[in-house]
Amino acid sequence: MKLLALPAFDDNYIWLLHDGQDAVVVDPGEAEPVLAVLRQHALRLAAILVTHHHTDHIGGLDALQTALGTIPIYGPSREGLVGMATTPADGQRFDWLGLDWQVLEVPGHTLDHLAYIVHMPDESPVLFCGDTLFSAGCGRLFEGSPGQMFASLQRLSALPLDTRICCAHEYTLANLRFAQLIEPDNVHLVTYVALCQRRRAARESTLPARLDTELKINPFLRCHQPAVVAAAQAHGANSPDPSSVFAALRQWKNHFR
Repeated sequence: MKLLALPAFDDNYIWLLHDGQDAVVVDPGEAEPVLAVLRQHALRLAAILVTHHHTDHIGGLDALQTALGTIPIYGPSREGLVGMATTPADGQRFDWLGLDWQVLEVPGHTLDHLAYIVHMPDESPVLFCGDTLFSAGCGRLFEGSPGQMFASLQRLSALPLDTRICCAHEYTLANLRFAQLIEPDNVHLVTYVALCQRRRAARESTLPARLDTELKINPFLRCHQPAVVAAAQAHGANSPDPSSVFAALRQWKNHFR
């Protein structure tokens, strides 16, 4: 299986997974990057997966349907997306590209945000998480509550440690600056910052990230750690409870530059 991150807009990634013949694409905010790869590799688009309704994730749907004909689209129910064929339920499993896919409800960024995890023989799992989890960060709360997002991140953090995290934006270096403010003595952060800086200097993506790394460097997955708790309490957390810590961190990050 080939996993491709297709750049779109300023910092989006459209993810495409293919077996040399058929492809599945996730969150096509633009059509042309997808069409170009399909032409280049002579691929057939078998399905489109949508995590949520924001325009930079669905803007290419109509153009893909116009260019390719009716392609099955899977996504959240209330989005009312053109051509929507299936509204997956939490925990529902699908066979796409001969692989086992599972749907996860992860509200917070939007109320009915979905994520998709694919299990592949002899390879680590791949998580397509849209704008819920970023490397060293998490999405803003446009519709959901801090409690919902915290629960969603806890759910994702319980996935297999070797899970490859395919989020939808190249926000890693900016997120790492905030993470180092929270945990200045975290040696894992020092190593990861250097790695990501080298990748970006070489015009490479920092993604996919790995869950085992995120659990060491992402403050939003480390709300139980003493240094993270202390930083959050200094910025408004009213208790050391991890959910309160998360809420304070997310509010703080909203205004961080």
